[in-house]
This record gives sequence, structure tokens and C-alpha cells, in this order.
Amino acid sequence: MEITEKVAYLKGLAEGMELNTEKKEGKLLTAIIDVLEDIALELCDIEDAQEELGDGLDAVSDDLEDVEDLLYGEDDDADDDEYELDDLGEDEDCYATTCPTCEETFYFDESVLEDGEVICPNCGEKLEFDLDSLDEDGAEDGEE
Repeated sequence: MEITEKVAYLKGLAEGMELNTEKKEGKLLTAIIDVLEDIALELCDIEDAQEELGDGLDAVSDDLEDVEDLLYGEDDDADDDEYELDDLGEDEDCYATTCPTCEETFYFDESVLEDGEVICPNCGEKLEFDLDSLDEDGAEDGEE
């Protein structure tokens, strides 16, 4: 029996006893039963809200698990963790580098290359690129 049912039972008992609500004892008992009824209704609202929050938390947890699977891949094979170049669009340039500190290969787009630096997502090492030397090497290759 739930608490609201128990309070309804008490209310029915009080009505069946035909309490005299004009006397002090009758007023007190009916007031107590009314307060119990209010508390029971509030508890039901809290339980409903808690259930709703739990359902929402489960949905967020499922979504987070999907995102983690996309970002980190399955742990079955280490090669699955690497970003696939085939996933990029046709018109996007992609560059790869290996961090000298952690020796992890990671990929980035042209906007990062234009900035001249990138932070290794694995260890946080700051890697700098000198685009001027790349332009000079390209010019020397073309002159030969």
C-alpha cells in the first residue's frame, strides 16, 4: 500500500468515526490528516520528478557513450582509434603529424596549419610549424 493510499484510509477512518470537528480533538485529527495528505502528494510529485530525471540521465549517458565510441573507438584494436582520412570530405585538406614527445600520430586541417602551431591532443605538447621553410623547399624543387 502506497503512502497516498494509507492517508486516504486514515481519512476514511476519521470520517467513519464521525469525529466531531467542532471539538479540539476532532479539529486536531482532521488537520493532521490534511497535512499527511499534503505530504503524501508532495512525495508523489518528488518521486515522479526523480523518475523523470533518472530517465533523462539515462538518455544523456547513452548519448555520451555514443560520443565516446565515435571519439575513441572500440578498445578491441588500437588502429581503430586513429582518425580515418577517408572520412574527410573531398574538398578538405588534411595533415598528419607525429608528436615527438608521445609519438602519437594525429590529424588536423589547414586552418591549424595556417596558425603555425598545434597542441598535441594526447600529451598537450605545443608543436610549431614553419611554413616559410616549406615554401622555400617547394620553390627549390620547382627550380631544379
